Amino acid sequence: MFTLHRYINQNESRWDQFVSSGNNGTLFHLRKFLNYHPKDRFQDHSILIEKKQNLFSVLPAAELIVDGKRILVSHPGSTVGSFVVPENLSIADAMSMSEALVTYLKENNFSGIRITVPPTLYQRRLSNYMDFSFFKQGFTYLKRDVTSILFLEDSLDKNLAKFKSSHFRAVRNAQEKGVNVRQSNDFDSFYHILEQNLKIRHGVSPTHTLTELKNIHALFPDRVNLFAAFVKDVMVAGVVNFVVNDHVVLAFYISHDEAYQEFRAVNLLFYSIFDWAIQQGFRIYDFGTFTVNEEPNMGLGRFKENFGASGIFRDTIELKLS
Repeated sequence: MFTLHRYINQNESRWDQFVSSGNNGTLFHLRKFLNYHPKDRFQDHSILIEKKQNLFSVLPAAELIVDGKRILVSHPGSTVGSFVVPENLSIADAMSMSEALVTYLKENNFSGIRITVPPTLYQRRLSNYMDFSFFKQGFTYLKRDVTSILFLEDSLDKNLAKFKSSHFRAVRNAQEKGVNVRQSNDFDSFYHILEQNLKIRHGVSPTHTLTELKNIHALFPDRVNLFAAFVKDVMVAGVVNFVVNDHVVLAFYISHDEAYQEFRAVNLLFYSIFDWAIQQGFRIYDFGTFTVNEEPNMGLGRFKENFGASGIFRDTIELKLS
């Protein structure tokens, strides 16, 4: 019933049009996003799935060697992956497509596959058909991280009512101290704050280089933005948001200058971002994960909960074939 083909560059326009119309398509599924990576960084092995010669699904993926075995993985240059599917996906098609995937893996000599599944709430129409079908094929959980989701109401006041009193006071404190929040294109200043913050707290570097972050913003000026907080025109904190699809916004980077901690600028930042997101008609704000390989950062989780957020799974599943 289903035919699987490896992606070639001539498929780019067809691919991206499908992602935009799919039930669970995201910014991270678009070839326009994936292609910002240097061509030699990953060995792309994305797949188009056709039904009766019509495009039915796409799967962004790449080849990796893990423990000496060749496996297919959700594209490493993307936060989430998995199949983009139609809104009216049936259980029969989900089952058939997962079976066809396993056959394809075997025919192409893969030893297994790993898929990072987007949170369920990224979908327009909620469905667990693909999850069910994967597990019927023998997939198991590789890891289950938790991401913090805030449901956006139809007014800022209703979202403000979800704030814990400490966060509400912090917003007022920042306003009284003259913190100013606005959208900015000064990614250089933000990146300096981000680098220093990640080095101090975690001893790591940002996922993207400054050049890459600027390139992504140039590619998607309406879908990637920087909200920054200023004290006397000095940037002291910022949040880089990715508009995932027509109803979800993801906080990809959150950082602040430790020297200005007393100004509580991050609280006012999110207050302002929620105002923008509600006015734009988004329904979900994803703060991002607060777990790393299933180990929770309790302080970070609590900080996000105090805005009214709660946790849902961002899963990575796998199937071992040899």
